[in-house]
Amino acid sequence: MDRWVHPAIFYFIGALLLPFFKGKAKKGFILLIPLLSIIDVALMHEGIFGTYEFLNVSVTFGRVDKLSLVFAWVFTIMAFLGALYALHVKEDGHHIAGFFYVGSSLGALFSGDYLSLFIFWEIMAFSSVFLVWYRKKKRSIDAGFRYLLMHIFGGLCFLAGMMFYYYKTGGLAFERILPEGAGLAEYLILAGFSLNAAVLPLHAWLPDAYPEATVEGAVFMCAFTTKTAVYVLARGFPGFEILAILGTAMTVYGVFYAVIENDMRRVLAYHIISQVGYMVAGVGIGTEMAVNGACAHAFAHILYKALLFMGAGAVLYMTGTAKLSKLGGLYKYMPLTMICYVVGAVSISGFPLFSGFVSKSMVVASAHESGRIGLLLFMNLAGIGTFLSVGLKVTYFAFFSKEPAIEVKEPPKNMLWSMGLTSALCFIIGIYPQSLYALLPYPVHYHPYTLSHLAETLQILSFTGLVFFLLVGKLAPEDKINLDVDYFYRKGTWLFMKFDEKVISVVDAIWGELYRTLGLSFLFKNAEISNTIDRKVIDGIVDGSATTVRGIGSIVKRLQTGRIQAYIGFSLFIFFIILWIFLGRT
Repeated sequence: MDRWVHPAIFYFIGALLLPFFKGKAKKGFILLIPLLSIIDVALMHEGIFGTYEFLNVSVTFGRVDKLSLVFAWVFTIMAFLGALYALHVKEDGHHIAGFFYVGSSLGALFSGDYLSLFIFWEIMAFSSVFLVWYRKKKRSIDAGFRYLLMHIFGGLCFLAGMMFYYYKTGGLAFERILPEGAGLAEYLILAGFSLNAAVLPLHAWLPDAYPEATVEGAVFMCAFTTKTAVYVLARGFPGFEILAILGTAMTVYGVFYAVIENDMRRVLAYHIISQVGYMVAGVGIGTEMAVNGACAHAFAHILYKALLFMGAGAVLYMTGTAKLSKLGGLYKYMPLTMICYVVGAVSISGFPLFSGFVSKSMVVASAHESGRIGLLLFMNLAGIGTFLSVGLKVTYFAFFSKEPAIEVKEPPKNMLWSMGLTSALCFIIGIYPQSLYALLPYPVHYHPYTLSHLAETLQILSFTGLVFFLLVGKLAPEDKINLDVDYFYRKGTWLFMKFDEKVISVVDAIWGELYRTLGLSFLFKNAEISNTIDRKVIDGIVDGSATTVRGIGSIVKRLQTGRIQAYIGFSLFIFFIILWIFLGRT
């Protein structure tokens, strides 16, 4: 059977049809779209589909293999869980933006060329920003514009690299690039991909925008943009040493900021940078085991990070704040939310029996296997910071620590169901890792549940717990602003605006005045001279000729009496005049 249906079609068509549904039918339709896409992915088989020729370029919309399928599985599953979590949202535009976001992400997954990939890449950026703007606060509007500008910059890098690549190779096929064959075109494409992966120092858009998104929008955003970037990096750039180094740096950098942050969603946003760092490092190491680890961790991360954002979003939705300094004691009023959040927290921390334990450790083991001891040490250090911040700090200060200022209750049932299902998946993957390993692009020979790995993990977790117990007073959240590298481009933009106001606008005003006094005077004088020449010379000649012709016409008009004898007499008169002139000359 060679028929193939692109799963993105369900989301694009669903987004267009959604406004025509009302009430319960609309909720059913919102859940039906991701369910259809899951069935579609389940029925897929490997191959190349949907190839067309466009402007002498081969465009492929359906490259289906194990690498694209593992991401398609988790994207469609997450789309269903996210739709269920957002089922209570009344704005059609919010759901439409989410559908276009998921659809474009799936489009990018199956693209076999840079042209179709670029189209879906840009749709992904422009649709996701509405999930920030729909919060309808000034901070969200501002963050959304910064988010969009950064992604436009990344898209331009990608576009420039794509054009250079076409000039270099004569085609736009999206294939693996070898490090020794990479030039300007390839590194521009890599820069565009890296920005979406929040690779240092192109990362600051993520903790700036995600905490300002809607409660439901943040759940979608944490799943698709960075993981689509991990996919394209795994597809095109495995084995690039720069990715191994920067990815490992991301793991530590993200947890450092997460430890000192006060807002729950900013903590989780910085942890996206850290966790994606493991994936980027795995791609950079480039071995089959490392790429498998990157894909497995992307799969697990989408689920447990979404679960954490669901828990933090539920707290924000019910209390009106996500600041740890203003929370505490919520375990009494939101016990189900707390349990689900803790499942996500132990999953991201790498606890045995949960998903992070069987995915993250594969990347760490690949670093050890390839002799990258330095990378391994930093990854383990990042693991300590992960449990310290997400597992202990947020859990303690949000759900325990003190009596709550207000009494709240659990969020809507659809949010609880979504958190419950996601928690179950985190547990299932943890106790049965083969369910995940079977989907990976290469054969898996890694076994996470070894005595040495269990002992190492328990030692790290116990040590981290002891550190938190000793330093809990020092880790108390404070309501403050932590500066990141976005400070420099924010300040740079502010300085440019001041420079524009004080220098460029002044120069422009002076130039405008000079042009008005000198340029326009010369222009008007030149116009006056041209007008004089036109009236006195050109019009004189033209009008004089016209007057002469008009006078001759008036004479001829008088001769036209309408009497034939007059015409004959006049003709004879002219004849004799001509004859006389002719005979006189002879």
